[in-house]
Amino acid sequence: MKSWRPDRESYIPLYLQIEQHMKEKILHGEWTIGTKIPSQRKLAEELQVNRSTVTAAIDELIAQGLLEGKSGGGTKVVNNTWSVMAAAKPLDWSTYVTSGSHQPNSALIQAINQNEPRPDLIRLGTGELSSELLPEQEMAELFREAGTEIFALGYEEPKGSLKLRQCVSEHLKTKGIYASPASILIVSGALQALQLISIGLLKPNSVMLTENPSYLHSLRVFQSAGIRLKGVPMDENGIKTDHLPAYGWQYEAGLLYTIPSFQNPTGTVMSYKRRKDLIALARNQRLPVIEDDAYGDLWIDKEPPPPLKSMDGEGNVLYIGTLSKTVSPGLRIGWAVAPEPVADRLADIKMQTDYGSSALSQWAACQWLSNGRYETRLLRLRKELKIRRDAALHFLEKYAGDIAEWHVPEGGFYIWVTFHKAFAVQTFFTRALEAGVLINPGALYLPEARQSLRLSYSYASLPDLEKGIQTIADIARRFVL
Repeated sequence: MKSWRPDRESYIPLYLQIEQHMKEKILHGEWTIGTKIPSQRKLAEELQVNRSTVTAAIDELIAQGLLEGKSGGGTKVVNNTWSVMAAAKPLDWSTYVTSGSHQPNSALIQAINQNEPRPDLIRLGTGELSSELLPEQEMAELFREAGTEIFALGYEEPKGSLKLRQCVSEHLKTKGIYASPASILIVSGALQALQLISIGLLKPNSVMLTENPSYLHSLRVFQSAGIRLKGVPMDENGIKTDHLPAYGWQYEAGLLYTIPSFQNPTGTVMSYKRRKDLIALARNQRLPVIEDDAYGDLWIDKEPPPPLKSMDGEGNVLYIGTLSKTVSPGLRIGWAVAPEPVADRLADIKMQTDYGSSALSQWAACQWLSNGRYETRLLRLRKELKIRRDAALHFLEKYAGDIAEWHVPEGGFYIWVTFHKAFAVQTFFTRALEAGVLINPGALYLPEARQSLRLSYSYASLPDLEKGIQTIADIARRFVL
């Protein structure tokens, strides 16, 4: 309903326009039998009308036998004109929707995803670059400079464009990672690499260790594959490696997932010593490690220690990189570095799911990684992120210095803000949304983190950062203290 509004200039009453629009959705099969429609309050907000107007429209549809409202159960589609004439019982798609093997996002994540497109909201949780920071002009120039160069518009090789894999191979050398093109798989972003790993390398009911809190807890990728996540405590130096042997033995862990550089959501950087300890432990315990290096190039104050993969001589580390956080999320290009048999296995699964990432995006990604474009881009981007991070820290101190605490991130996108007292997560989220601010509560990344927020400084403008942080602080004073 968000893409449609009743015409206030029309001679047809608003409630009848809404009734007709909802009826068309039912008759055309967009709202099938069993579909639960949004609440009257939500519909009134989305359609920008009085709630009584929505009530009148729904009453009409109930009278026609298309909707049915139950106390505490909401309003559902129960009929359509075709099913009235049919002798057989109508198809109920709701049973299929709830029977799929892939778990739905949590209600909170769904609410965030649904509200992110709203232009009237200040987005303090969004983990992507603002449109002001995206290289739109440079991207246009890149395609103009291509001239008559032949683009590959067909399917690429199973592991991705050989030329791009060669570009990635050269790029990784700057990080101390030596990987031949044969051990590199091009993926449609880091998230796809995780999905391929979840269904390609692990058996159902396997255990994956991860940092606590972790971005992985906000996803359903591994859970939908029957993988159980077990969090391992972390401190200012990253995941506590001295806990890993006990955890690995207790849960018979199959893999460890970590974001060692500018961890999502806390912004923590794993120390060099901790990285060395983790590599040694992975070797001795025969524990495979997934290293997500999505933020590794986004250092602000100082470069982080070398990636785990650069210290890995046995092939124990599966390394994931992406251009989504540094160049453009719209490119949908990332890569996974793995032993060749693993890369082959994941490539085979990828071919079964999408037959390869966009050839045009792969060409563009290779251009970015060639001729110094990427390094020049990073220099400018780090300066912009430093301005935003410093501004966010200033606003936090100004408006929330007495009610919360945080660590200064040395790079990445996030500040992990922890209030002195816990709050009702849903209430806080709803109050912020009503005030025009979209947040990511810490409970998304660790259920017990009921007094924390993941604050992103990469998306909102500086004026919006200040307004958003002030709003959140005001809400905290009313509902937390």
